[in-house]
Amino acid sequence: MTHTTDRPTRRASGAVVPVLAFAGIVVAVMQTLLVPVIKDLPQLLDTSPGDATWVLTSTLLSGAVATPIMGRLGDLYGKRRLLILSLAVMVVGALVSAVTSALIPMIVGRTLQGFAMGAIPLGIGLMRDMLPRERLGSAMALMSSSIGVGGGLALPAAALVAQHTDWHALFYGAAALGVLAIALTLLAVPESPARAEGTFDLPGALGLSAGLVLFLLPITKGSDWGWTSGTTLGLFGAAAAVLLLWGVYELRTPAPLVDLRTTARPAVLFTNLASIMVGVSFYVVSLVLPQLLQLPKSTGYGLGQSMVVAGLLVAPLGLTMMVTAPVYARLSAKYGPKVTLILGMLIIGIGYGAGLGLMDAAWQSLVIAIVLGAGIGLAYSSLPALIIGAVPASETGAANGLNTLMRSIGTSVSSAVIGMVLANTANDVNGVAVPTMHGFRVSFLIATAAVAVGLVLALLLPRQQRPSNEPHLRASSEEDANLERAEEALRGETAVRGETVVRGEAVVPSEAVVRGAVLRD
Repeated sequence: MTHTTDRPTRRASGAVVPVLAFAGIVVAVMQTLLVPVIKDLPQLLDTSPGDATWVLTSTLLSGAVATPIMGRLGDLYGKRRLLILSLAVMVVGALVSAVTSALIPMIVGRTLQGFAMGAIPLGIGLMRDMLPRERLGSAMALMSSSIGVGGGLALPAAALVAQHTDWHALFYGAAALGVLAIALTLLAVPESPARAEGTFDLPGALGLSAGLVLFLLPITKGSDWGWTSGTTLGLFGAAAAVLLLWGVYELRTPAPLVDLRTTARPAVLFTNLASIMVGVSFYVVSLVLPQLLQLPKSTGYGLGQSMVVAGLLVAPLGLTMMVTAPVYARLSAKYGPKVTLILGMLIIGIGYGAGLGLMDAAWQSLVIAIVLGAGIGLAYSSLPALIIGAVPASETGAANGLNTLMRSIGTSVSSAVIGMVLANTANDVNGVAVPTMHGFRVSFLIATAAVAVGLVLALLLPRQQRPSNEPHLRASSEEDANLERAEEALRGETAVRGETVVRGEAVVPSEAVVRGAVLRD
């Protein structure tokens, strides 16, 4: 059984959205923080290349585990409280990594940093609970896109820091950003009174965590262990068994970590599956363009740019995603989030299709980044609105946590598949594997195929109906919302003359009040 209180009477300040979006960007920075020094990690940590990859894998695994769990804890005990906790754990992890050059402490620090991924669904849930509907569309779009924005902006910044200072400065900077995000959240973001009834499903959390680790571990390490090795296949088999048992348990427990019956609804199921495809497409460009830009011109196809310049040329991917948020709100207000998801998928497909022939100059990479940023921004922005429109308010955090997890699984699969493609198509130059143009183009084709699958899934989404107890999530401006309320009131659907009627969580003014407001406008 779930329950949620009414929306808070306290009006959210104008700082809530930028503060929560900033927190999302800070969290996303953790995912790309070490990209500029990946190739140097074995030397920096005095370890083998295979062991050095655990520095990246640990963050991925902890983020995947934390995302749905923190979302559910937020539904139960307060989303702001859990958001601050997520950021605090990230800060501790960044400081641990900042003071060590040993492998094990570095992995511990990076694992703690991964727990901050839960901040994305928590921020979306807070917006859902406290913002008026006319601000909700663009706000959720910005929060959902923050993971791409942070990743895009972090690349050139991290490259600049790594190139001119000690690499540990990356972690000190991340810790400082985390502290700033905590302070701003404490000052500007009120706690939501919305709560789900029940207790935390600890066995469900442990089961899901075990299943995710068993599934994601061979995906991230399969290229090192061998995709047909006993270890890889054994872990995949164990993951299937654990997740099957976990699903049976979740269906039988009265207060599950993840409501699988809700998750099986077509609107939720197809949205989550489409999210995996969006995650795949997002990560391909992040893997391919920086390498293409930095390869020397002597290869015949490399563009010979420095690490910093390559980062700056890819950064518009994130910036375009940020700019797309208000555009999404207007399109979604008019056509709905399903249409904007389909449009986003089409733009991504166009970007990768055009990218197959636009790999000959640095400026062409910039064009690809901008086009893909617009498409990915529209797609990412659509996902939380689709999820929120299909689940009860008391499950917002957990449902968006699961959706964020689906995106993470997409990026993990993308990393594994594209890494394998680039490795198998690479040329050996003096003992160094150099990616080829053929490998880059195959990677773009894989992304295009993923987008095609995502487009089919988006087309299968049912048309959203406005629930009787939920506010309309498609209004994007105060003018549109006021007009809609006025129309409803004048039709006599929800208003009683001379009184204020509360319907679910949306407060509808009386007919007399509406008439006065319309006349004043």
